[in-house]
Amino acid sequence: MENNEEYVHIYTGPSIFIKMLQSHLEDVGIYAIIKDTMQSGLRSGFGGGIPGHIQLFIRQNQIKKAQPIIDDALKGIE
Repeated sequence: MENNEEYVHIYTGPSIFIKMLQSHLEDVGIYAIIKDTMQSGLRSGFGGGIPGHIQLFIRQNQIKKAQPIIDDALKGIE
């Protein structure tokens, strides 16, 4: 990974949904980054975030490729 790659936040939600979405993205070659602020805060002695909710980030240049996958996944939870 290059240092100049721009990552963007695409979704925050329950960890089980984020892991499913991450798996679907990986199926098409998009490797996402997960950020769990609640767990990070607990490990460092601070609170923060919503328990069980994590953030998903992908590279800026992969948004167009990821959008149909994200839209399809969100239809499944509505």
